[in-house]
Amino acid sequence: MATQTHLLLSSTFTSRRSLQTPPQSPPPKQPKPSITCAARLSGRSLRVAVIGGGPAGSSAAAALAAGGVETYLIERSPAGAKPCGGAIPLCMLEEFDIPSALVDRSVRKMRIISPSNLTVDFGSKTLKPHEHIPMLRREVLDTFLRSRAQSNGANLISALVTRLDVPSDDDDPYVVTYISGNTKHTLPVDVVVGADGANSRVARAIGAGEYSCAIAFQERIRLPEHEMEAYEDLAEMYVGSDVSPDFYGWVFPKCDHVAVGTGTASAKSKIKLFQSGIKKRVRDKIRGGVVIKVEAHPIPEHPRPRRVVGRAALVGDAAGYVTKCAGEGIYFAAKSGRMCGDAIVRASEGGREMVGEEELKMGYLKEWDEMYRGMFRFMDGLQRVFYGSDWGREALVEMCGDEYVQRMTFESYLYKKMVRGSGWEDLKMGWNTLGSLVRARIIEGV
Repeated sequence: MATQTHLLLSSTFTSRRSLQTPPQSPPPKQPKPSITCAARLSGRSLRVAVIGGGPAGSSAAAALAAGGVETYLIERSPAGAKPCGGAIPLCMLEEFDIPSALVDRSVRKMRIISPSNLTVDFGSKTLKPHEHIPMLRREVLDTFLRSRAQSNGANLISALVTRLDVPSDDDDPYVVTYISGNTKHTLPVDVVVGADGANSRVARAIGAGEYSCAIAFQERIRLPEHEMEAYEDLAEMYVGSDVSPDFYGWVFPKCDHVAVGTGTASAKSKIKLFQSGIKKRVRDKIRGGVVIKVEAHPIPEHPRPRRVVGRAALVGDAAGYVTKCAGEGIYFAAKSGRMCGDAIVRASEGGREMVGEEELKMGYLKEWDEMYRGMFRFMDGLQRVFYGSDWGREALVEMCGDEYVQRMTFESYLYKKMVRGSGWEDLKMGWNTLGSLVRARIIEGV
């Protein structure tokens, strides 16, 4: 296998000292308490490799390239599609300028079905006329976001990253080794953004720490036209130990098919059994359907212990940004990528200065945690309370029938903000939730 190196890049990377204006006399060596830089780059822009071209990586690359940073976006399978329900919050369409033509279905009714088949239509009475849950295919969204990054000036490389060499000295580059067209290449860069999913190679290389993963499994099923009409604006969620011991099963509509799937963290070896369970629950609705694709993928259960190490940062699934209970990750992937890219642009003054660990922690991690740590902890709490047993799941579905609960939930989900509620309504909701838990447990004990 041939090996190629980016010669123009490597010639400027013998040492970061060559990027700075040479001092008149050698400065005395000083201890380095942390990796922080404010060195002016000479004759070139800051170089960043973004590894992974999903919503996180593409959004990071778009922000970096637009901000004057020399950006390389490396994606292994540009034509591939990650197994994903494909629901995004309404605010994402405007925030990320996503054309409505990319949306397959505009869901206005989320039907939730309990283990005993108690059914609640979530949102049918509480959504405003313009509100809906956009449903789209990941291959469509990802291609669009990568194209935007390219139009902003990012260099898209279709390749498999096989190695990341972390510098032993603050002055040296990171070296990305990748294979493209059966040829090995190396790419030296100043900064690395790891957007390469739950099994992140970047995370392993920088010592970001381990975390537990769930597994998602879904089948895309093309239905007869008359069956597909039922899902014109409807999505379904099924809870119960038959479909997952700690998550939910789903039927999410796409352009000409439905995605039927489930997930679990505690019983991953039984995922196919749970997939059979969700298909059994919906068998009358998918009768006559044809499976056109089978997909599986790991999903992070919580943020990694370290998300910024040196001049490398993790975003999206690689950082662990998927909410418990809902399993939502698309918006948080794109948001974290953009926030990280913007932070690098600010710290480097538009690509003119070197950046370090402290700038990344302050400009990216601190802002991210201030915005979303509370939301992630809240969703983790919900999963612990309601997803641990069928009595908890019964209580969850019963609680979802309350219009105040629905309104607060949709305000939070559609616009990605923790909504301040009414004190009296919150008190009533708490009392009703307690009642639901008591009744559900009594039912289970009968």
